[in-house]
Amino acid sequence: MQRTTMSDDDHRLEHRPGEPRESAFFGRRKGKALRKGQAERLEADLPRLSLDLTTPAPAPLAALFPGSPTEIRLEIGFGGGEHLIHRALERPDVGFIGVEPFVNGMTKALGRIAAGEIANIRLSGEDGVRVLDWLPEASLDRLLLLYPDPWPKKRHWKRRFVGPDTVARFARVLMDGGEFWFASDIDTYVDWTLRHVRANPAFDWTASAPDDWRQPWEGWPGTRYEAKARREGRGSAYLTFRRLRREG
Repeated sequence: MQRTTMSDDDHRLEHRPGEPRESAFFGRRKGKALRKGQAERLEADLPRLSLDLTTPAPAPLAALFPGSPTEIRLEIGFGGGEHLIHRALERPDVGFIGVEPFVNGMTKALGRIAAGEIANIRLSGEDGVRVLDWLPEASLDRLLLLYPDPWPKKRHWKRRFVGPDTVARFARVLMDGGEFWFASDIDTYVDWTLRHVRANPAFDWTASAPDDWRQPWEGWPGTRYEAKARREGRGSAYLTFRRLRREG
C-alpha cells in the first residue's frame, strides 16, 4: 500500500473504531505530475484492465480473466506493483486483482504489465473497502496487505486499514481454507493486526513456532518498503491467517 504523509486536516474520512466503513483511503491520490507517456498509458490501459464496480461482479469471478485461473488472489495497496507483477509472472495459472488508489503507483504497474504482456492481472484504483464489498462471498483464495500505511501515532491508529470491520470483510470474501497475508515492519501494527484478526472467530493464525512469522513466504521478492526498513534497522513480520470452514 502506498505510504503517504498528510496533515490532520487532509484526510477524507474520520473513522470511529468499531463502526463499519464505506471508505478507508486517507492518503494522497496523486504525487508528482505524470509525464505525457504515463498519462496516455493510464488513459489507454487502465479502462481495459479495471474492475467495473458499478456492475455486479461476475460469477464465477474467474470470468474476469482469460482462460480458467485455478485461484483468485487480491492485493490491496500494491504500491508500484513489484510484488503483484512478480507473483503474476510466477503463477500464470492464477488470476490476480490489484488495488491501488495512488495514481503514480498505478501508472508504474501499468507500464510493467504492458512490458511483460501480462494477461492475468486486473486492477482497481478505487478504495480497497469498495472492492471488498463488490466481491462475491467466498470468491478469493488469498488476500494480501503488504506494508500498509502504519499510521504510527496512537491518535491515528483508527485510520489503519485493518480493523474489526475490514477483518469481517476479509472473512466474507475468502473461501474456506483461504489465507490472509499481512507484512509490516512496524511492531505496533503487527500487534494491532494480530489482535484484530485473532478476535474474529473465522480466522486461525497459522504460526506454530516463533520464527514462523519472521520468515517471508516462499518466493518472496521483497518490496521497496522492506528495503527501506532494513536500511533503517527494522525487521519485518509476515503473518498468515487461514479462513476456517464456514458452519453449515
